[in-house]
Amino acid sequence: MTILFFVYMAFGYWATGRTIYANKILIGTGMTIFMRRLVMGTILGWILIPIAVIKMLLGK
Repeated sequence: MTILFFVYMAFGYWATGRTIYANKILIGTGMTIFMRRLVMGTILGWILIPIAVIKMLLGK
């Protein structure tokens, strides 16, 4: 179960970069940017992951 949660967090982090933060310039320290994307991906991953996969498949 723990491994699935870490996989979910990784996919959420990826999906956040493909959706919310796509084409954005992020200002802050590397750790702040990483943690913000990780938290957003963990909380909103259930909706961001399908959207990111659809965007990837459609080539946008």
